[in-house]
Amino acid sequence: MKIYEAKNRNRHLTTALLDVWEQSVRETHLFLADEEIIRIKEYVPQALKNVRHLIIAETCEESPVAFMGIESGWLEMLFILPSERGKGIGREMVLYGIRNYGINEVAVNLQNPQAVGFYEHIGFETYKHTDCDEQGGPYPLLYMRYIGGF
Repeated sequence: MKIYEAKNRNRHLTTALLDVWEQSVRETHLFLADEEIIRIKEYVPQALKNVRHLIIAETCEESPVAFMGIESGWLEMLFILPSERGKGIGREMVLYGIRNYGINEVAVNLQNPQAVGFYEHIGFETYKHTDCDEQGGPYPLLYMRYIGGF
């Protein structure tokens, strides 16, 4: 497994990461309707382009299996291919982000209990709750801060 910051955010990489995003969302964001996933997907390439630090995890075949975006200590996004979940990639990536980019906060969809449990397990604690997401959608968020633990 290789983890690195993407310097060249070309169309090929964006396409590969968009596939990782969609597979991950369809597996973990069961509260989203198909139409909503399709709508959100339109904005993902822009988010990939604009996030300050785009970190990629890839296999020895140089194929992305996960990615995360980091902005000013915030873990903005973390998506992992369903076939790679449960192998420690998420934990390894977040630890990499904590050590190298100062990740200390994340906002998590309350309706994604697996993600909430993951972040709690690796040392994040909820400090705030909202009834809507940052775009005003009906998706409650938990704001979590890293307090240590791994």
